[in-house]
Amino acid sequence: MQMNKEQVMRFLPHRDPFLFVDSVKEIILPEALAGQKGPFTPAQLVGGKSICTFRVDDSVKVLEGHFPGNPILPGVVQVEMMAQAASFLCTNCLDKPIEESKIEVALISIDSARFRKPVVPPMDLEIHSVLQKVRGPFHIYECQLLNNNEVMSECTVMASLKIN
Repeated sequence: MQMNKEQVMRFLPHRDPFLFVDSVKEIILPEALAGQKGPFTPAQLVGGKSICTFRVDDSVKVLEGHFPGNPILPGVVQVEMMAQAASFLCTNCLDKPIEESKIEVALISIDSARFRKPVVPPMDLEIHSVLQKVRGPFHIYECQLLNNNEVMSECTVMASLKIN
């Protein structure tokens, strides 16, 4: 499943200047679900992966102050980007179209954040999120930001996700 920016905005409540997903490039279901149609429970999606994109260019507002003349995307924004991208796998849990669904997402914790290389403009990032565990409404994802297949940063995201 692919999603453009307009579709991303139907799913996520975030808006500019705090929307850090431009598109959903691919959703990869766990092998056990290959060829099946949803909706699935979140627990069935463990092992599934979402791949999203974000273009870092001079128009990203936070770069104006971090740092003038030497823009670097802050680590906290990179973590937020990974958290935003993580929830797209669960579009496979919906039993109605995205625009008719009520989705509540809340970031609970971040663990093991590592910032390997600076993220600077211009960069086309891929955001990879793999669902590791589901415990009730809590979902744990292993996430990475990549540029040209090179890991720029990574972290573990725990989020609360409710779908109505």
